Amino acid sequence: MSYQDFVPKKAIPYVEFLIQQHNFTLKIVNQRQTKHGDFRSLPDGRFQITVNNNLNKFQFLLTLVHEIAHHVTHQKFGKVQPHGKEWKAVFQHLMLPFLNPDIYPNAILPYLANYLKNPKASTDSDAKLALALKGNAAESGKAFIFNIPLGGLFIFKNTLYKRGNKRRTRFECLELSSKKVYLFNQNVEVIPHQ
Repeated sequence: MSYQDFVPKKAIPYVEFLIQQHNFTLKIVNQRQTKHGDFRSLPDGRFQITVNNNLNKFQFLLTLVHEIAHHVTHQKFGKVQPHGKEWKAVFQHLMLPFLNPDIYPNAILPYLANYLKNPKASTDSDAKLALALKGNAAESGKAFIFNIPLGGLFIFKNTLYKRGNKRRTRFECLELSSKKVYLFNQNVEVIPHQ
């Protein structure tokens, strides 16, 4: 499959321009638990960007541009903070043409525009944007952790947890077998346990 199958139709011409403009190989890979995409400089001097194949078109596009911003930042500034001021400026600049209701629906645009004022390393760290990008719906058979009641049980990565109190942006959850408390991002998708 081509990247064209993974981005909104109206975004294809500009994505094509970015790919032609910057010299890198794009690989669409199976889902990774810890990241949506990455950029790396290969030993032979070439550059590679990978993006997970399980993302919807809006998440995929945002992740792709995020990684292209790493590449452009690397080319322009050399070795700098991965998500520092240089990367933020490049990412904001590259995303501007996509802040368009023909590409991102109105249900996402305000959250995306707000996120881009000061983008973070992960779009998932912006709970409202992450939720909007997922269409405010969890995967079939799953629920967002914020929908699990206080004291309710859920399964995450084949482990049983009990939902605790919400801190500022995350939930304290007790792993029942070890009695250890872990912090969960509020938009994590879990399997409710009866």
